[in-house]
Amino acid sequence: MNCRHCNTELTNVFADLDYSPISNDMLTAQQLHAPETYYPLKIFTCSNCFLVQVDEMEKADKIFDEEYTYFSSYSTSLLAHSKKYVEMMIDRFGFDEQSQVIEIASNDGYLLQYFKERNVPVLGVDPTANTAKVAAEKGIKTIVDFFGADFAREKLVGNGTKADLILGNNVLAHVPDINDFVQGMKLALKDDGVITMEFPHLVRLVEDCLFDSIYHEHFSYLSFYTVNRIFESQGLQMFDVEIVPTHGGSLRIFAKHKNDQSKEISPNVAALLNQEKAKGVNSLAYYRGYQERIQQIKYDTWTFLIEQKKKGKTVVGYGAASKGNTLFNYCGIKGVDLIKFVVDLSPHKQGKFLPGSHIPVVEEQTLKDEKPDYVIIIPWNLTEEISNQLSYIREWDGKFVKFIPELMIL
Repeated sequence: MNCRHCNTELTNVFADLDYSPISNDMLTAQQLHAPETYYPLKIFTCSNCFLVQVDEMEKADKIFDEEYTYFSSYSTSLLAHSKKYVEMMIDRFGFDEQSQVIEIASNDGYLLQYFKERNVPVLGVDPTANTAKVAAEKGIKTIVDFFGADFAREKLVGNGTKADLILGNNVLAHVPDINDFVQGMKLALKDDGVITMEFPHLVRLVEDCLFDSIYHEHFSYLSFYTVNRIFESQGLQMFDVEIVPTHGGSLRIFAKHKNDQSKEISPNVAALLNQEKAKGVNSLAYYRGYQERIQQIKYDTWTFLIEQKKKGKTVVGYGAASKGNTLFNYCGIKGVDLIKFVVDLSPHKQGKFLPGSHIPVVEEQTLKDEKPDYVIIIPWNLTEEISNQLSYIREWDGKFVKFIPELMIL
């Protein structure tokens, strides 16, 4: 395999999580009796540009299909984050009724709805037809397709559409051809337009050992150093960057055309580049020793679950997120022996089973009926939201548990 940005041969293994099914491929009861496909989940670090990446073992059109089960609107904290972003962008850049906002990976319209409320014209692009249908019901026009250079030429520029703002949250890491994707944004951006992207920060993945964020849908794991190189290679320039709290620590980058002189370069850009270089993100030494750290989390997870089983305690999970599927499959957890069920608010997941582990996904009422001793907060980045929502488990002395970044009983 060669690097998906600079084409350097990849020989440095960052993490090897053995074999795993596609993390969002939830199973029906009928599918439990059929063979399940597993793919290697091995991550490499490029020795030239230091892009951390997974091999494309399965094509993106298989991963992001019409049965995609992730709907963004079921997270209240994500909705609040999105609304705050929209208000900030309108205040800072003055987007109004004459502007055009395009969101890539717009999902169910969770973010664009707030621009629409402010009468800013919006257009979504998303390859998953079922989420796009929900967005359309909110009055948000969505093109069901994958974004890239050809799409930008044919479906946008070719039809006279260019954007004042192109945004994408948690999509930059999801594209197999990252150079083509960034080129597409350049093509579709007006001369004085703005691009913002949010993605989990590689530094947090490494330093907090957030290995459950690794799955096949994430083709790349991004530092600001490497993203800056990728954007520069396509004629785009960073003019600001912010650290935001989503997904345990993410970056929000601001980019423009390189020849756009209307925007000053924030000192945040050089500051973060210098911080990352000081940590060593442009050195292979920074990425060594990760495998041993994730193995320790595996051992701690097993020890906790087995101890509770021996004590006759009941353990369940909350949040049928991809993070949990990576953790459970890497730890080899199967069936309901150690984790009885997982609760999720989304009706699109209820009644199905987690891939690999085959743990059933149920509605919240089951949690109230069963009164388990421990509830694993699977999407640990939403710990505050979930622990507040489920605070009633304290009534029967229930406790919350997190395994990432380390075992914690809350």
